[in-house]
Amino acid sequence: MHHHGYLWTGPKQRFDQEALRRPPHPEPPPAGSRPELIQRYREVAAEFPVCDLPPLETVYWLVKPRSLVRGTWGEAKEAAAWLEEQLARHAPRFASDAERDIARLARLVNSAAEHLATGADMSYGFYLDRPSYLSLALVTCSPNSAAPELPCPVRE
Repeated sequence: MHHHGYLWTGPKQRFDQEALRRPPHPEPPPAGSRPELIQRYREVAAEFPVCDLPPLETVYWLVKPRSLVRGTWGEAKEAAAWLEEQLARHAPRFASDAERDIARLARLVNSAAEHLATGADMSYGFYLDRPSYLSLALVTCSPNSAAPELPCPVRE
């Protein structure tokens, strides 16, 4: 078991494009469906696996391009240390003073380390200035308990 780290930051308006953050339904629309429904399904099916937007379900980071992996760690504490670095780097831009609280951020890092050690995934999101959004995720891999059939994006 190992863990992959993912980071996305960008305009809140883009983050809100939920259709591109959901995996396509496993079955395409039935024959005879409205053409716009079929076209939208095709767009989502083609775009979801290559889009850099954070998926609504953390585990689906594993189907995204390898280039989006920001780091891979064998130990939960190492992955949590990366999270701590990212929080420290971005905290000055957090839109809320409460989110910048050092004790709160330390609790998030400790919680992440504990959860990752059990094989769980972790995902955090923060509003930034301008309005932008920061998404940080740590995903357990090989296998992931939520979707063991998903392959590892980083083959060693």
